[in-house]
Amino acid sequence: MAADRSGTPLYRTLARRLQERIDSGTYPAGTRLPSEPELSAEFGVNRLTVRQAVAELERAAAVEIRRGVGTFVRGPALRVSIDVDPRSQRFDLGSTNLALPGDGEQPGAAGEFVVAAPPVTGSAEDLEAARQLGRPLAELSRVDTVTRLGGRAGAVSSYWVPFGPLPAELVRPGRAGNLVPELARAGGVQLEYDWRAFGAIGADLADAELLGVPVGTPLLVREGVSCTPDGAAALYVRRRIDGGSARFVLHYRERRTHRPGGGIT
Repeated sequence: MAADRSGTPLYRTLARRLQERIDSGTYPAGTRLPSEPELSAEFGVNRLTVRQAVAELERAAAVEIRRGVGTFVRGPALRVSIDVDPRSQRFDLGSTNLALPGDGEQPGAAGEFVVAAPPVTGSAEDLEAARQLGRPLAELSRVDTVTRLGGRAGAVSSYWVPFGPLPAELVRPGRAGNLVPELARAGGVQLEYDWRAFGAIGADLADAELLGVPVGTPLLVREGVSCTPDGAAALYVRRRIDGGSARFVLHYRERRTHRPGGGIT
């Protein structure tokens, strides 16, 4: 199998480049991708490599192959809203619940770790964050993290906040910590839940690599906005969770004697 200088298979390198074009809006939702011969000529690879790259994107649910017609960029998933009694609102305490009785974790094995603080450049995710926060792209800062539980990566999270620049130490790759409270302190705000939504996707190339799972693996998606006490949107989060690492439990009555096992929240 042909590979680039880093040892990555050529089809995966090509798939990543095509995914970048999808994320940046170069290929908007509904757009037909260039044909196999066109992609082969543009990137200097054979048609088998193109076919494998497109198949990888299909497994990641980024594109839809319509036999005899072409390959098209998938649109966003339908969002269904669930109203919650405002009395249930609580402070946004962050992304992880590490109170796992008897889980045998070694120090440093569990927690949230910064991966990168990529520039906000206008990808589909960046544009959605700007829409949810009601701010222009130029005012947003972004941080990506991985949350580890049980000795393995369980979730990838992306946060956008309408303030910055963020302290260099806060966004240093590899830094451990519960990022939401630290972002709140950096912005001088107090955060509360505004809304949260749940969905499911297949792991794309980047998330699959960070989570150590095959492309297309089912991921739970938990996204939402946290706001200040006066209701101003101050954080947008999009968390992708390996379905085998967590469960979501809604309690409708107060429980004093039993608490479900911990996990990514």
